[in-house]
Amino acid sequence: MDLADLRKKIDAVDMEIVRLLNERYRTVLEVGAWKKERTAAVYVPEREKAVLDRLCELNEGPMSAATLRSIYREIMSGALSLEFPLRVAYLGPEATFTHQAAMSKFGRSVGYVAKSSSSEVFAAVINGEAEYGCIPVENSTEGVVNRTLDMFLEWKDAAICAEINLPIHHCLLSKVPLSRIRKVYAHAQTLGQCRGWIRENLRGVELVEVASNTRGAEIAADEECAGAIASLLAAEVYGLDVVRESVEDNPRNTTRFLVISGKSRESAPTGTDKTSICFAIRDRVGALYDSLLPFKNQGLTLSMIESRPTGEKNWEYQFFVDIIGHREDEKVRAALEELEGLTSALRLLGSYPRALDPTRKDA
Repeated sequence: MDLADLRKKIDAVDMEIVRLLNERYRTVLEVGAWKKERTAAVYVPEREKAVLDRLCELNEGPMSAATLRSIYREIMSGALSLEFPLRVAYLGPEATFTHQAAMSKFGRSVGYVAKSSSSEVFAAVINGEAEYGCIPVENSTEGVVNRTLDMFLEWKDAAICAEINLPIHHCLLSKVPLSRIRKVYAHAQTLGQCRGWIRENLRGVELVEVASNTRGAEIAADEECAGAIASLLAAEVYGLDVVRESVEDNPRNTTRFLVISGKSRESAPTGTDKTSICFAIRDRVGALYDSLLPFKNQGLTLSMIESRPTGEKNWEYQFFVDIIGHREDEKVRAALEELEGLTSALRLLGSYPRALDPTRKDA
């Protein structure tokens, strides 16, 4: 076939794709009506995971699994907006990595509500301004985001329903060349993730911590001889040039984000899940050691354990633990039952599907 014939073939395939997409969305409207009648959840993370996993298994190429997931992310986003005018609060302003993480989970068709602090994100979800919230919880280079863990102590009705692993690539942005930059704005976590590169390339340059990288880009756009460390999206939004790409020290730099809701909903097991809990222990010798034994005895893997002061008494702490497995799994259930008898307070934050490792080639 010549080029004109090949293009006609593509046009015919496109027509069929549009027809089938609309057929899918008509069914989505029926699903939405069923859910509304029964006040069922609109966003179901385990169903989302099952659909994406099944499609990737069916895919025989040459389309990559990553491309297929990206396409269906937007198809599902359109479906969510048809079922319900979904709103997602995130740590803003526009173009932050949290904003990008939220879009990677919910797509571009839902409504996004930018908030200036983690507390405001939690408040928006609990008070009904948004159905879901997206917040960072830990980075592979700099570790846990303490402020996020503290919010779970303050907002006790918040529940985790999903997680997102987002590769983080930082860029040096400015309107002037590197040799003319005298001041650089960035979030404290970002400065830590780029510490080595900064030491080698920004000697003598003043480093200024800001609330978010995008706020830094916004300031740098209006200030002479200033730069910011932020994302490619921030460069586009604020009209800055990309002076250097990938200035993070770790090329596998990844941030884990949590999706929270104001209503605790029992997510069904998928086979690859995670359970998050927090607990307080009685003040006695060996209390923490004893509280971890139930997980060891059941052969469970803990992917995170962090402590945070309760703020109620000096030297009193809450422990946050992520368990590989679902709360309905026999071993997890047994460990939690045993743990409950060893703690002064135990709270389940949520069981939810584990996020893909973004460094995997088949992700």
